Amino acid sequence: MAYRRRMQSPFRRFPRLALSGLTALLLTSGCQSNRVPNRDQLSDVQRVMLLPRDRSREAQQAMTPAQALEKLKAGNERFVSGTSQPHDRLAEVRSTASGQFPFAAVVSCLDSRQPTEIVFDQSIGNVFSARIAGNIINDDILGSLEFACAVAGAKLIVVVGHTRCGAIKGACDGVELGHLTGLLNRIQPAVQRVPSYVQPRTSKNTEFVEKVAAANVQVALIQIREKSPILRELLDQGRIGLVGGMYDLETGRVDFYP
Repeated sequence: MAYRRRMQSPFRRFPRLALSGLTALLLTSGCQSNRVPNRDQLSDVQRVMLLPRDRSREAQQAMTPAQALEKLKAGNERFVSGTSQPHDRLAEVRSTASGQFPFAAVVSCLDSRQPTEIVFDQSIGNVFSARIAGNIINDDILGSLEFACAVAGAKLIVVVGHTRCGAIKGACDGVELGHLTGLLNRIQPAVQRVPSYVQPRTSKNTEFVEKVAAANVQVALIQIREKSPILRELLDQGRIGLVGGMYDLETGRVDFYP
């Protein structure tokens, strides 16, 4: 007696959870309805499926340094205008657990009022964030930037200072305190770059403080190029970009230096 072989459904190859998540997503966002699904009611699988597809190796490799800069500028504009994109941080954590493809590396101050991902309205996994008081450049920061660009493929380095910086004020006043003394000494080249006619040269002079902060960013840009042959070569080849900026604590806006 001949038996007819039952054809196995290809859907049996997929985990039941993923299949049910896919079905639910299609039902809530497909052609049967124009309703936008409520993200709070979605499963983890569905949330991951709704994440933007720009966090991939292909997207990172295709991006130019100029495009990376525009992406940061657009994100900061959204932040300042109060139109930041909604972020499902837990879903972002899960979707980036197996790999990262950031398009930029941002060096900024330790200050708690300058959170990089938030002020640039970026998702987890989009940017490397190197934070240190006074946004100074040392060997550890240089090594981190070399990893970010030469190994991990980031296309842009941004050094962002900020207004009313406590580290800058400390350097202006010659503060000495434990290990902080050595860190503040690294800001002295920026203090010396400010013309002598700017007086008084203390933290009580807001104009002087802000000029030192701007000079400190410029010094950092010079040091990155001069002290890292690896980054200098990438810059000369046009494979990465290097820009500076200043974050305004009052407005949330980042003004980029040309």
